[in-house]
Amino acid sequence: NLYDFDPTADLLPVEKLDEVDRFALARYADAAQRMIRAYSEYDFSTVSQTLNTLATVDLSAFYVAVTKDRMYTLGAKSHERRSTQTAMYLMSEGLARLLAPILPVTADQLWQHIPGRRSESVHLEEFPKVESYTDAPLLKTWEVLLGVRETVNAALEQKRKDKVIGTSLGARIVLTASGPVGALLESRRDDLPMLFNVSDVELTAHTAGSSEQDPASAANEVRVEVEKAPGVKCARCWRIVPRVRTEPDCV
Repeated sequence: NLYDFDPTADLLPVEKLDEVDRFALARYADAAQRMIRAYSEYDFSTVSQTLNTLATVDLSAFYVAVTKDRMYTLGAKSHERRSTQTAMYLMSEGLARLLAPILPVTADQLWQHIPGRRSESVHLEEFPKVESYTDAPLLKTWEVLLGVRETVNAALEQKRKDKVIGTSLGARIVLTASGPVGALLESRRDDLPMLFNVSDVELTAHTAGSSEQDPASAANEVRVEVEKAPGVKCARCWRIVPRVRTEPDCV
C-alpha cells in the first residue's frame, strides 16, 4: 500500500487526516503506549499479545478492509488515499521500532523497505513518540460505531447463510436507529457504506433528545435489514451501483 508513497511530498498533517485514519492512529497509539510500558517492565508476553491484537483485529479485520476502496479505486493522489497512506506509513515505521527487540532481523528488513530516507538500522532508533496520535473522545465515538458494525455484520452473515447475498458488497442495508446512536450515525451518513463494507446504506435516524445522553451508555434501538443491492457490479470497486460508465476516463 506504500509502494508509491513519498513521505517528503505526500505525508499529510495528522489533523488533516480523515476520521477513519485518525481513529486507526489512535488505536495504534494506545497499543504502542501499552507495549512501551510492558517493555519497561520486561513483560514481553504483553508486548506480543498487544501487537497481535492490533495487527489482526484493529488493522487486518477492520482498517485495511474498510479502506480498500480508497487505496485501490480512487485517484492515486487523492486526499483520501494519501490520508490512509499517511496513517499506514506512520504505523509501519512505529511498528518496526516496536518489533525490533523481539524480532530483530524481521524488524530491520521491514525498516529498510519502508519508503523514505532513514537510518541504516532500526536498532539505531528509539521507540516511536505517539502522544500526538492519542484521541480518547474519538476512540469512544468509534467504539459505538464499531458496535453498530457488529450488529450489521451479524445480519449480513445470516443473509449469506440464506444465500440472499454472496459477499457483503452485494448487500444494501436499511438501518433504523434512535437517540444518540441515531444522531451519531446521521453525522457519519456518508461514511456508512465504507464502515459496513456494503454497496449502499439507507438510514432513518430518530434523533429527538439525542444530545441528552451518552451514545455509549444509552439504550438505543438499532434495527438492521439486509437486501440484495440493485444495479450492476462495478468491475473496479466491486460495488453494486446504479450504472457504470463505459467511456474511458480522459483525466
